[in-house]
Amino acid sequence: MLFRPRFPSQNLAAIHRRHACRRRKPKLSFPRLLRALVYHVFVGHGALETHVDELTGILLSASALSQRRQRLPWQVFRDILAECLACRAHPREHPEAFYKGLRLLGLDGTGFGVNNVPRLVRSLGKAASRRFKAAFARVRTVVIVELGLHNPIAAAIGRHGESELALAWELVGQVPPRSLLLADRLYGTAQFVCSLLARCLEVRGQFLVRVRRQMNARVREVFADGSALVELATRDEHGQKFAFLVREIRGRVHGRGSQNTSVRLWTSLLDAKKYPAAELLALYAQRWEVEITVKELKIELRGSDQLVSRTPETAAQEIAALLLAQALLVDARCTASRSGDVAVLRIGFRETLRLVRSLWTLLVIGEGIHSAQQVHALIRRTLQRIRAAVTPARRHRSCPRAVRQPVSSWPRLLRRRDIGGQFRYEIIAHRRSKP
Repeated sequence: MLFRPRFPSQNLAAIHRRHACRRRKPKLSFPRLLRALVYHVFVGHGALETHVDELTGILLSASALSQRRQRLPWQVFRDILAECLACRAHPREHPEAFYKGLRLLGLDGTGFGVNNVPRLVRSLGKAASRRFKAAFARVRTVVIVELGLHNPIAAAIGRHGESELALAWELVGQVPPRSLLLADRLYGTAQFVCSLLARCLEVRGQFLVRVRRQMNARVREVFADGSALVELATRDEHGQKFAFLVREIRGRVHGRGSQNTSVRLWTSLLDAKKYPAAELLALYAQRWEVEITVKELKIELRGSDQLVSRTPETAAQEIAALLLAQALLVDARCTASRSGDVAVLRIGFRETLRLVRSLWTLLVIGEGIHSAQQVHALIRRTLQRIRAAVTPARRHRSCPRAVRQPVSSWPRLLRRRDIGGQFRYEIIAHRRSKP
């Protein structure tokens, strides 16, 4: 019952048949194997073979499961992510997930550490810093998230050491219609913004991307709110140079205390009257919800950013299972918030995870003991408990950006402190170009 709405068995089996080579009928069908993988990462501890036995009653060795998983083509999991990760927010039920009719999305990447197995290190490599290489190789993952729900709707997972930006290129074509995509400075290049603009023109979407100060742009027109229409230059796939127009917003964020940050944004929202620069500058702060989503995925759900898989293929499958498990938790929070008339993000993630994890384990162990009526009663009782786990409204406070042993220009953190108060946003007006 927890799995069926998001992951119908017939669709999963059809995807598997489309890509997997024909073999004799396996002892464990693919839909049941996938459920076991999601259940395995959901429980958070224990061996996969134990969880397969609990969920299906089929006893397989760890080596047999490993060989079965390594034979699965990655296209199977790629299509399953595309099928099962979908938009969940509704304008009437989740108004906080929209801005003037546009679905708020965030794009960002993260990395999952893996064991120092030779095969993994050869495939993924280790990032290098100024002083030495990283301790562990990492699997880069880029996700598109519904900001108002912390719901992953698309993901690209690097199995061969791909960079974050290269993975992001794969997701441009998956930006849904009528959405506003927020992204940080890594994606603030003319070439990437051009690809976003082309996708947005196809699906009537928009973007709001932060860019670095040194990026070149030619001012074409200055609007009354201080923003400007600027011309960017890039090259197409044939190397031919061409130009296109975006709107640029420059501003300063006055943080709590004496902290000030300069921000430069490029957006496809060209109507300065309908989308004032001050509104968009304040709206960009919601991009941080992607970081909280990643924290829920890696720290709350997984327990750490370290994977247990020992091959690139199974590591990517483990990340895909984590994303599917997080989608289940989004469904639980949305269902609980609907009957309680409270914002989804006010429903505590940790308590939701604890209750759904306990319910799923109880239903697995008690299969055949509980009647259908009792199962529905348990689900209703769990949703009531989730609904009651409402967290207080967020406080207006922040902590200074510093490190304990700085290797750059960040100030040294000697003791923990936080600063209270509201943020203030100031537009830095563009100067009109001389005729």
